[in-house]
Amino acid sequence: MAVTCCIRYVIDPFQRDAFAEYARNWLRIIPACGGDLLGYFLPHEGTNNVALALIGFASLAEYEAYRGRLKAHPEGAANFAMAQRLRFILSEERSFLEPVEARP
Repeated sequence: MAVTCCIRYVIDPFQRDAFAEYARNWLRIIPACGGDLLGYFLPHEGTNNVALALIGFASLAEYEAYRGRLKAHPEGAANFAMAQRLRFILSEERSFLEPVEARP
């Protein structure tokens, strides 16, 4: 079963540029670790402190294996460390979604 991990970030709106750099770093790291990155999305209109990421996986087991590879990846570890050091992510939550498909 295909699943999409939706990560909802609450970010410091005064550090939007720092979060954008963090997101751009993931654009090359996530695919290298096996995730099907659908995209990172920054706030544009309305709420100014919520960003999203969507990453596809063949299964939850594939997601778990990916998480291990991501944490062991040198650029991934550096990106996590930058986020902790600069504190532009105030909170994050993950939801796992499955696609709705037409019935035959």
